[in-house]
Amino acid sequence: MSQEIAVVGSPDFTTGFRLAGVRKFENVPDDEKETELDDAVTRVLDDDDVGIVVMHDDDLDYLSRTVRQDVEGSVEPVMVSIGGGAASGLRDKIKRAIGIDLMDEDEQGDNE
Repeated sequence: MSQEIAVVGSPDFTTGFRLAGVRKFENVPDDEKETELDDAVTRVLDDDDVGIVVMHDDDLDYLSRTVRQDVEGSVEPVMVSIGGGAASGLRDKIKRAIGIDLMDEDEQGDNE
């Protein structure tokens, strides 16, 4: 079964992904994030057709403790946050999602 990518965030954030072909998205304007972001993230996490959820790293601060714990513990769909220096945790998220480290130290030396 093929799963899709979903994007959650402000319309400015989701537009680029939508133009690239991402069909599942939740637009949450900046002035509504404190009240609406939890519900948008929960809807996407509960969607069986979604395999990867993309959010801006700064938006994680708007999530309630419960939803943030759901996001951080989610294996499927895997949550990927971008921007704000979040790339350092991307390796761990990929490893958790697929079960192997794509950037194994032994393999890194071969690529350099």
